[in-house]
Amino acid sequence: MPVQVGVRRFRDHLSRYLGIVGRGGEVVVTDRGRPVARLVPHGIESGLDRLVAEGLVRPPTRPKTPSGRIRRVKPAGEVASLVAEQRR
Repeated sequence: MPVQVGVRRFRDHLSRYLGIVGRGGEVVVTDRGRPVARLVPHGIESGLDRLVAEGLVRPPTRPKTPSGRIRRVKPAGEVASLVAEQRR
């Protein structure tokens, strides 16, 4: 289980928390109770990297697109008439 620490305490005791990470631990830094950073040992693969290496998942081949079809409106007049048309 990762150690959680606030930003100020992390800054004041940086060497202590780097030691935890250096021994294989994980430190989650919080700002006002909300996680903002996660420190893990260098060279440790993320869960996704491990799954890709094992051949269980594939990395994406195209950029992420918004779900659903996007309807583009070409202006054919004033904004007010376009809004009125879409409301119908």
